[in-house]
Amino acid sequence: MEAANATRETNFMNAVDANILVYAFDEDEPIKHAKANELLDRLSQNPTQTLLLWQAAAEFLGVLRKWQHAGQLQEHQVEQAFQMVRGMFPFRMPSARTFKISFDFRSRFSLSHWDSMLLAACKEANVDVLYSEDMDPGTDYDGLKIENPFA
Repeated sequence: MEAANATRETNFMNAVDANILVYAFDEDEPIKHAKANELLDRLSQNPTQTLLLWQAAAEFLGVLRKWQHAGQLQEHQVEQAFQMVRGMFPFRMPSARTFKISFDFRSRFSLSHWDSMLLAACKEANVDVLYSEDMDPGTDYDGLKIENPFA
């Protein structure tokens, strides 16, 4: 039994939602900014145990582009911030199977399109914990746990 637990611990996988990445750069929210950076610093101590999912990366880039269009960032700053995040953890692309899982999650849990896609990508990638402030941390998404680092 101890060997099984040791294997489980070494295979434990995390992912972060785009909101965590956004708060790591958003100094207008100082408490969430600090907590997001603390979490990312902790997770980066074992970068192979955390994935950067395509959807979270794309949503994060979308926010950076909004900041750019609002005059808060320059083009080179957008790319620099994105590449910094992109380099933190292994990157994971979804497959066609993600859509099947997403349809199932959406119907069973009454999730939005994008939340069901993110959770489906997590399940496909064998993620155990998704750090996010956007979903219910009390719901069991087929073994996937949601942790809100700001709670």
